[in-house]
Amino acid sequence: MSEEVLAVVKASQPRRVFGVTMMGGLGVLLLYLALFTLPEFHWRLFLLAVAVGALYMAVAMWRATESFLELTATELRDIDGTVVARVDDIDVVERGAFAMKPSNGFVIKTRTAQPRVWRPGLWWRLGKRIAIGGVTPGAQSKVMADTLALLIASK
Repeated sequence: MSEEVLAVVKASQPRRVFGVTMMGGLGVLLLYLALFTLPEFHWRLFLLAVAVGALYMAVAMWRATESFLELTATELRDIDGTVVARVDDIDVVERGAFAMKPSNGFVIKTRTAQPRVWRPGLWWRLGKRIAIGGVTPGAQSKVMADTLALLIASK
């Protein structure tokens, strides 16, 4: 890990707090509706399940956004050591307005499929598709996407 870091994407504290508060608020609201209104039993179970899911998501987002991503000349990695993608394996970086991407982020398509990983608010990987963004600042994501595109073009 002694390589020079070319770009960093880190969740900003206000965005992080806002995202977690919205997800947690949704969970609390759904829990309230399930417990203090009188929907039919199957709707009550549905509301409870979605409320627990939203509260779980809020906790998962808080934990995931403590971390950040680093781009070096050879790899894109999470600060915990997880290699998100190797630069040699990256095929395309999509950052356009019509790309299916997270808020303030970009999408990477790799040549080989990788195991699924999900860090809500920061990044996720599903097969050959990796999405970076969510509660990250757009400026940091743009710098990382542009630097990554230059690295790929220089190969």
